[in-house]
Amino acid sequence: MKEDRQQDSDNSNGFKGLLEKIGQAMSGEPRDRVELVDVLRDAQRRELFDADAQAMLEGVLQVSEMQVRDIMIPRGQMVVLSRDDSLDDALKMAIESGHSRFPVVGESRDEVTGIVLAKDLLRYFAERQVGGFNVREYIRPASFIPESKRLNVLLSDFRNSRNHMAIVVDEYGGVSGLVTIEDVLEQIVGDIDDETDTEDEEGDLTRHSPTRFTIRALMPVAAFNEALDADFSDEEFDTIGGLVTHAFGHLPHRGETVTMEGFRFRILRADSRRIHLLEVQTPKPVAEKTDDENE
Repeated sequence: MKEDRQQDSDNSNGFKGLLEKIGQAMSGEPRDRVELVDVLRDAQRRELFDADAQAMLEGVLQVSEMQVRDIMIPRGQMVVLSRDDSLDDALKMAIESGHSRFPVVGESRDEVTGIVLAKDLLRYFAERQVGGFNVREYIRPASFIPESKRLNVLLSDFRNSRNHMAIVVDEYGGVSGLVTIEDVLEQIVGDIDDETDTEDEEGDLTRHSPTRFTIRALMPVAAFNEALDADFSDEEFDTIGGLVTHAFGHLPHRGETVTMEGFRFRILRADSRRIHLLEVQTPKPVAEKTDDENE
């Protein structure tokens, strides 16, 4: 019994010690959000938590400031079903898009009558229902939200209502687009790819001249080295985006540049989470690879 009490005491002291370390790391209370982010980054540099945890913490802070209009899928890019679609048309759209939820529209995209789930279409086959298929019979109520809704509030609403999609409307009641729970979560954890998402394997690098190229940030460091006669280490970072972000020391914005081992990188496209596209100028001309060399 004494040993158990001693063990509990040791555990309690250890927990208090951890709290003290965290308190020391956060000493000097941040006066605003910018200073809070600086404190988090300093804590990550001291390895109190890893880079992924830091990115998620910053994502949580950012979500509270962002609005639905910042991340919504625009009206013109919405994949929709018509309330008069046949079963064949509905299934073709579900297969080609890979989506699991579809807004159902009437005469125009401003007339969203509800949402159909792909699993309901499958249920029609599984139950071998008698009679013709009618999309209207499978329409579920849609949730309508304003463009100005905060993402943290929307995430809470999604959790409480168990909805995964909402239709976004403007101040005049017209449809602006749609947003899903995945869109919100990606602002915190980064891109969420599923089995229907594909990568353009041949799109990692575009050649403009012997010394100027456009590259995707997800291009592996090893592939970059081989294509542009470089010698960057891939022991710490797998992708060029990770390597360049580390060189900046912060998440860079569009137009920022950095030079590493003679290679000049300029950010062409980036968001609040990561780099997407870069321009690179090489220190010397790079010969164009032939098909035999690529093999």
